[in-house]
Amino acid sequence: MRASFFRQRAQMSSVATPRRTRSKSAAPKVGFVSLGCPKALVDSERILTQLRAEGYQTAPTYDAADVVIVNTCGFIDSAVAESLDAIGEAMNENGKVIVTGCLGAKGDMLREKFPELLSISGPQNFTAVMDAVHTAVPHRHDPFVDLIPARRKSKADDVGVKLTPKHYAYLKISEGCNHKCSFCIIPSMRGKLDSRLVTDVLIEAEKLAKAGVKELLVISQDTSAYGADLKYKGGSWRGAEYRTSMLDLCRGLAELGIWVRLHYVYPYPHVDEIIPLMAAGKLLPYLDIPFQHGSPSVLKRMKRPAFAENTLERIKAWRKICPELVIRSTFIVGFPGETEAEFQELLDWLKVAQLDRVGCFEYSPVEGATANELADPVPDEVKADRLARFMKAQAKISKARLKKRVGKLLDIMVDGTDEDGVLVGRSYGEAPEIDGKVYLSCEIPLKPGQIVKARVLESNEHDLHAEVIED
Repeated sequence: MRASFFRQRAQMSSVATPRRTRSKSAAPKVGFVSLGCPKALVDSERILTQLRAEGYQTAPTYDAADVVIVNTCGFIDSAVAESLDAIGEAMNENGKVIVTGCLGAKGDMLREKFPELLSISGPQNFTAVMDAVHTAVPHRHDPFVDLIPARRKSKADDVGVKLTPKHYAYLKISEGCNHKCSFCIIPSMRGKLDSRLVTDVLIEAEKLAKAGVKELLVISQDTSAYGADLKYKGGSWRGAEYRTSMLDLCRGLAELGIWVRLHYVYPYPHVDEIIPLMAAGKLLPYLDIPFQHGSPSVLKRMKRPAFAENTLERIKAWRKICPELVIRSTFIVGFPGETEAEFQELLDWLKVAQLDRVGCFEYSPVEGATANELADPVPDEVKADRLARFMKAQAKISKARLKKRVGKLLDIMVDGTDEDGVLVGRSYGEAPEIDGKVYLSCEIPLKPGQIVKARVLESNEHDLHAEVIED
C-alpha cells in the first residue's frame, strides 16, 4: 500500500527541482509518502495529525514542500527496494528528507546510502519525527492563528487526519508482537506486544463512528493476543465494564452499530468466543487469519504460534455456528526445506479448509530472519512452480465459494466508481484493498459509505456482480 500527497512517479520530472524558499509569513509545508501495511498507514495518520495540530500544511508536490517525510516498510526485500526507491526519489526531487518506519530501524544502512538525510528513526518514534521537522522547518508561532486549531466544528468529529476514504478507517489496537516466527523480523523493528487500553480504543472507535465512519477494520500484529501484556486490565465505557481482551473489545465495538471487521487474527482457542457475535450480526462474519502453511513440519520450522492446533477442526466448528463466515488468509510457498510432500500437504489442507480469499507469496529471505540459517533452500524455479499450482488450486475453491452467493440478497457498502465509471462496493465478505469487489447495477445515484440491498446476479474467481434493489 502506498499513500502519497505527491503525483505519481511517472508524472514527475526526473530532474531535481529548485529548492523552495518560504516567505516568513507562510506556514511550512510538509510532503509525505507512506509505504507498507495498514499499521504503517495508521502511524502516518498520527504524524500528519500532529503536523496539522501544530499548524503545518501538507504539500501536493515535491517542489511545494519545505521538507519530505518518507514512512518506510522493511518487511521483505521487495518492500525494502520500494522504500529505498522512494527515499532516492525524494532526495533527488527535494533534498530535505526525514525517514521513519520499519526500514528506519536499519539506520546504518540508510545513512551509508543517503548520508544527507536529515533524520532516520524507527517505527512509532513520533517524537523523533516531529523533532526533525521542528529542526528542518521551525514553525513560527502566530498567536492570532495558532489559538484556533484546524479541526471540524464538532469536538466529537475530531478524529485526526485519515488517509482512507471517509466511510472506513483502520483501528489499531496494539503494537508489536511476542512471537518469534523464523521468517519475520517485525518484533525486532516494532518491539514486543504493546496493547492499548480497551477504553482508549473504544473511545477512538466511538469518535470515528460519530465522524461518519461506517466500517472499522481492526488491525494489529496479533489481534488474538490483544490485552495479554496488560493482564486484561479492565475499564469503564458507556457505563459498562470491559476488559482489555479480544472478546470484550468486540463486545464494545458491536455497540456502535457499524461494520466491524477483524484482521490479523491467530487461530487460538479463545477465538471460538467471537464467532457467536458474528452469527448474531454484531460483527461482520469475516476473519483474516495468516495461516501461512498447512504442513505441521513446515509450520514448526516457521515457529508459528498455534501450529499444533487442529485448525481444520476449528474452521469446521466456526462454520457450524456461523455458516456465512468468510475466511481470508495468506500463505508462503518455498520455505527453506519445503519438500514436495510438504507442499502437497498444503494443497490437501487447502482443499479441506475451503477458504474464501487467499493470497500466496514465494518465500523471500529477509535480512535478520533466523529462517535464513535453515538448510535446503528451495530453488527459485520450484518456488514459482509451487506458487502457480497453489493459486490454480485456490482459484477453483474461490470460484466455487463465490458462486454459492449468487441469488442472495446482501448488504453492500458503496465505495464509489472504478476507473471505468462502474459503481463498486463490498459486502461483508470483502475487505478494502485486499479482496475482490461487488460491481453494482443501479439506476439511482449512490454515495460512498451508503449501504444498500443488492441481489447477486453472477460471480467469478474474485468478484461479484449484483443489482441494487431500490426501495
